[in-house]
Amino acid sequence: MAQGLTYGLNFPFRDSRKGDYLQLTELEKQEIKADLIHLLLTRKGSRYFLPAFGTRLYEFLFEPFDGLTFSAIESDIRDAVQQFMPNLLINNLTIEPADPQEEIDIATGQNIIGSGESSIYRVPGKGTSEYTAKVRIDYAVTNSAFAQSDFVIINI
Repeated sequence: MAQGLTYGLNFPFRDSRKGDYLQLTELEKQEIKADLIHLLLTRKGSRYFLPAFGTRLYEFLFEPFDGLTFSAIESDIRDAVQQFMPNLLINNLTIEPADPQEEIDIATGQNIIGSGESSIYRVPGKGTSEYTAKVRIDYAVTNSAFAQSDFVIINI
């Protein structure tokens, strides 16, 4: 950390222990991940003056989990990232039904995925469900002098 340098709000939102209103990102890696999650979980059309920002992930909640739906989700994510985060390169994007045992492990605090901080996010209102899909995005940053790569998992 560079002597109090912060980039923006961390996601998910948490109270700050340093006296700020909300916890702020202190590393470029944290800010990129927060920006990606913010983009993916924002409903398209919900931002004033920027109606194209976001994705349609919420529209796929009750759709059948088949190849056609998964292709539409992948296309929507790739289009949003290309438009609003052009320096982010998606290396791999997989969509599959979520494993109920993995959900139970996470709920009990046995998070195997990620190191230190969780890389799993859930659409509000969806918990352990047979209709839950897991979207894993492996990405890299293309404009940095240092290669950065990480992943994000979103359960919808």
